[in-house]
Amino acid sequence: MLWTIDPTHALVEFSVKHMAISTVKGRFNSFTATGETNDAGVPTAVAMEIDAASVFTNNEQRDGHLKSPDFFDVANHPKLTFKSTRITGSGDDLTIVGDMTIRGVTKSITLTGGISQTVTDPWGNKRTSLAASGKLSREDFGLTWNQALEFGGVLVSNEVKLHIEAQAVAAAPATV
Repeated sequence: MLWTIDPTHALVEFSVKHMAISTVKGRFNSFTATGETNDAGVPTAVAMEIDAASVFTNNEQRDGHLKSPDFFDVANHPKLTFKSTRITGSGDDLTIVGDMTIRGVTKSITLTGGISQTVTDPWGNKRTSLAASGKLSREDFGLTWNQALEFGGVLVSNEVKLHIEAQAVAAAPATV
């Protein structure tokens, strides 16, 4: 079955350590995604495209810096993409391996999570939900800007934690 993300019931967020003492979270407000499941409801493919300029951390100055060439460089790299290459497991025990592209650099990342059962909403649409989390090294993607701190460490951690909650609607069957 083919699925399309329902962006009004979805979330793409990230978090990093700031000054090695606290966690700063952000999200992307604009994205699209598709997926496919087999007859047993197990995902067989997932793809997502994220509008890099939609980054939001609740701080306008920081958001501007994240859009700059120091980080996402949205003028030259407007999209972040993910495309699964292998999915194993089922139900609440999924592992999704795929190619993540940020700033024109593609690296393999691993997400873990689960998929809900398929339900029918009050309007007759089939729906499911996928939750997945993972980590990546921002430096692997060329996001190397940082600032050394006088007490040791750096301003922004290299490790980025990702979390996705994505409700999806079954694609309408093609009509002849």
